[in-house]
Formats: sequence, C-alpha cells, structure tokens
Amino acid sequence: MLVDTLGLIQTLVVHEGDFQDPEGAWFLIAKMAGRFPRLTKMWADSRYTGLVETMARLFGCDLEIVRRSPQARGFEVQPKRWIVERTFGWLCRYRRLTRDYEEQPASSEAMIYLAMSHLMVRRLRPA
Repeated sequence: MLVDTLGLIQTLVVHEGDFQDPEGAWFLIAKMAGRFPRLTKMWADSRYTGLVETMARLFGCDLEIVRRSPQARGFEVQPKRWIVERTFGWLCRYRRLTRDYEEQPASSEAMIYLAMSHLMVRRLRPA
C-alpha cells in the first residue's frame, strides 16, 4: 500500500498469500510508475531493503528505509511508519475488511478502495 503523508491511499496491490511483502512491493512500484511524477521520496519498513530500493531508484524515487534505533528497548514509535499503520487502523473499522471474504485479489483491492472512498467522503461531509 502506498499512502501519502495524510494517510490516504494512493495505490495498492493485493497479492496471493504465497508472496512475501518485499516481493509484492515490486508489483506496487511497477503499478505506480508514471502515475506520480511529483513523488520523489518514499519511506518504507526495514523489510524492504536490497532489490526493492534498487527498483525504486529505477523509477526515480528516493526510498528511505525507516530503521529501529539500536538503543531501543521494547516498543518504540518509528518516524513516518505510524502514517501507514494509522491507515491500516482506519481500514480495520470496516467489517468487510476484517476477514478475508474475497476470493480474488482484485475484489479485495476494490473493497479497500471503496472503504477509503467512504472514509474520505465522510471527512468532507461529517454526519
């Protein structure tokens, strides 16, 4: 999932369960190529090192890996990491997204986009 600094989804890829997240990030970076010409900086978790960094540079993005400080003991909030975690929290409020009800990855993507659209419309016009 690629979110902006407000936590709003820009693009996402849902893949089968036999892919690890760093492998799925290749699909996300390929999907976003050419769609965001002003995007110059991205932050990612420490799982996305190596080839994904190289792939991001190929598409013209500076990918910064957010790492946990070596002195940290226990839980520590990582800078910029909380933005995407907050988005996951918002999406978990939608019952349809709390379980894996969909059979096709495209259906799951559509439900996530629908939930995010609902969230944005609600913020424009509170009930």
